[in-house]
Amino acid sequence: MVRVALILLAVSLVLPGCAWIRGWGEPEPGEPAELVKFDQTLKVKKVWSTSVGDGMGKQGIGIAPLYSSGKLYAADYEGRLTAVDAETGNRLWQQKTDLPFSGGPGLEGNLLVMGTIDGQVQAFNADTGSSLWQTRVSSEVLSAPAIGDNIVVVRCIDGRVFGLDASNGNRLWIYDRSVPLLTLRGNSALLVRAGAVFIGYDDGTIVALELEDGGLAWEQNFVNPEGRTELDRLADIGDQMVMVASDLIVSSYKNRVSALAGNSGRLLWFKDISSETGVQVDRVNLAISASNGEVWMLDRRNGSTMWKQDQLLNRGLGRPAFYGSQLVVGDAEGYLHWINVETGDFVARVREGKKGFAGAPISVGTTLYVLTNDGTLAAYRAGAAL
Repeated sequence: MVRVALILLAVSLVLPGCAWIRGWGEPEPGEPAELVKFDQTLKVKKVWSTSVGDGMGKQGIGIAPLYSSGKLYAADYEGRLTAVDAETGNRLWQQKTDLPFSGGPGLEGNLLVMGTIDGQVQAFNADTGSSLWQTRVSSEVLSAPAIGDNIVVVRCIDGRVFGLDASNGNRLWIYDRSVPLLTLRGNSALLVRAGAVFIGYDDGTIVALELEDGGLAWEQNFVNPEGRTELDRLADIGDQMVMVASDLIVSSYKNRVSALAGNSGRLLWFKDISSETGVQVDRVNLAISASNGEVWMLDRRNGSTMWKQDQLLNRGLGRPAFYGSQLVVGDAEGYLHWINVETGDFVARVREGKKGFAGAPISVGTTLYVLTNDGTLAAYRAGAAL
């Protein structure tokens, strides 16, 4: 009974995002930085926008959009799931369910999978939106299911990870791990590569499991959750991990960005930067939005600093995206900041709504896609792509 009570307490105390921490604990120094003026040298044009539902609601969820084969898939907190033509913005189909979506979409082939607040996993046909199967897991799903080798991997807020048969949702395996009493709202995205699934836990641990049976391949204590209070000990792994060649690149809210050997978890290099939104890589460039609003560009091979942009402090930045020779990052007020990859200088700024973004921008070819927290999906092009 004590264990159940602690789990319930953990769920009730899970924080709905970093802004909630700032309002509840000691305030961070300084207000959001005022936007600096600059010569806008890059022309940016909105190509289309469309509504895909009511957005993320007030529960702190962040259901990021997903791109695949000329289509965008987006969902809202009330159970709408929509497929959009990425070139025109025209709706291809919309499925209206009564499911309280909280994690997804995950996609492989024509299998599209969502998770819910009440621990359901629902699979859809990605071509038509029709329902394929539904199963239940142990608790709320706050990250997108990952799919590989005909196995759907689902992570729950209570620390359990499920391997499900992609054809019918039947349980194949389960991996169980305890979680801290207090964490950031949300879970690090699962990463499936080469027969393994990589998981970043809220206590700063990275785990690699065998995709086939859920067996533990390795475990690495990435960062120690030290401090006098629960807030001080927050060590959540960032939303997105990236695998480049054999290197696993990871960030943590507890002041750490690092590369690990993907086959063993061995530490290759580290940098003292705090980021809950995760990392983004393009060739040798590694881009990070720090928790305080700094934007960093590192060399992903060794962690050396290429530049740091510090004029967006406390603006609630999301994870950046590479767009050609530019880096694009959204803030909590709905601005998209376009930054030169080589110099770190601002080259353009546009605003899409006023409520911020659900996930990082998606860059595909000459188009950049964003989903706002109030449910607007928009496409932009810049420079020579206009």
